[in-house]
Amino acid sequence: MFSRRQIMGTAALLSAGAVVGRVQAAAIPEAPTMDKAVMQPPLHPSSGPDYRPVVTVNGWTLPWRMNGDWKEFHLVAEPVVREFAPGMKVNLWGYNGQAPGPTIEAVEGDRVRIFVTNRLPEHTTVHWHGMLLPNGMDGVGGLTQPHIKPGQTFVYEFELKKSGTFMYHPHSDEMVQMAMGMMGMFIVHPRDLSFRPVDRDFVFIMSTYLVDPGTYLPKVNEMTDFNMWTWNSRVFPGIDPLPVRLGDKVRVRMGNLTMTNHPIHLHGHSFAVSCTDGGWVPESAQWPEVTIDVPVGAVRAFDVVADNPGDWAFHCHKTHHAMNSMGHDMRNMIGVSKKDLAKAIGKLAPDAMVMGQTGMAMGDMEMPMPDNTLMMMSGSGQFGPIEMGGMFTVMKIREGLARDDYSDPGPYKNPEGTVAHLVEAPAAEPERQSPTTETPKSKGGSMKGMKM
Repeated sequence: MFSRRQIMGTAALLSAGAVVGRVQAAAIPEAPTMDKAVMQPPLHPSSGPDYRPVVTVNGWTLPWRMNGDWKEFHLVAEPVVREFAPGMKVNLWGYNGQAPGPTIEAVEGDRVRIFVTNRLPEHTTVHWHGMLLPNGMDGVGGLTQPHIKPGQTFVYEFELKKSGTFMYHPHSDEMVQMAMGMMGMFIVHPRDLSFRPVDRDFVFIMSTYLVDPGTYLPKVNEMTDFNMWTWNSRVFPGIDPLPVRLGDKVRVRMGNLTMTNHPIHLHGHSFAVSCTDGGWVPESAQWPEVTIDVPVGAVRAFDVVADNPGDWAFHCHKTHHAMNSMGHDMRNMIGVSKKDLAKAIGKLAPDAMVMGQTGMAMGDMEMPMPDNTLMMMSGSGQFGPIEMGGMFTVMKIREGLARDDYSDPGPYKNPEGTVAHLVEAPAAEPERQSPTTETPKSKGGSMKGMKM
């Protein structure tokens, strides 16, 4: 649900480029905010050129207003609380009530005016990642503009030169601010409605955090050993499913602002890599995949025809990235029973984690759970525990979904006889060659009399 917040009348208005004096503080649009962590319906344009809007996984699109020839948006950088999944909330920094911030949508050729108000305890900027724009609008603090100090509002103005999939994030104390969740996606639709249309268009951004068990704040200086791998700052089972109508042409756009690459894999289909943050891949150059690697600081999009009904897993194929609260120094205790010991240790060291004696299936995990901490693997389906976490969700392909119906259709009803099942009778033992007691002679003859 959108709410409206009043912008401080005393906020100073500065310019990110050569636009001083064009706008006044009184002309700043209100800043919508979002208080829900579930996927919101697509925001169809009410003015300007038409387009098929995207749907943000566990997110929303930032509303705008038209002011003459300008499409105006308002971002508010501020501390937020983000629920990663039921049972875990984290203190982050973001925009307009959430981290990541809302998706910005516009059309190729639009002139956009984006106000940025800083409610953080330190200065910030916004860089428009992948955009072709004037140097003074690029958002690198100290290099292309002054930093936006706490309480100030800056304005960015530029024309959208090309369509595609882009990101936004700070270039000011970047290590801290991006590690705290400050980022978002920026979608520029083609002006030509006939250019590669799709029926459903999903978008999300990937970020990572190290949040010690029982705590609420990420360790921003971490470089490699993260334990929360998120899509739009959500982890499975908190990530929305992707409901799709059977036969739809679907586009999925993914941004990566983590510290490592992510091989994103879709089950049950092959797809074509269609777009990067550098632009659209020519149709003659597209290639088929079932897994696409998304490098650091990059965008990848793929198009897929949803012609295979079912509940299809969609996830990062790095196994640690499909887990929650992962302790990388966990001891392998397969074959060792230690239930009583684990309980005693847990009282003294709440973040101690040890593997179960038969593995890590959740029924055999022998550790107490600190407050505000998720199990490493969780979620359930119609056949039992799913045992996943992190960067994992499900593309649910069904017949008969309405055009803008993105509600969860529930578990897939598999046709009779199409589900793997238990074999009641043991398989017959294969015939094997009987062992012989005769020792075969070597091709070179006897070794008798040879000197060694």
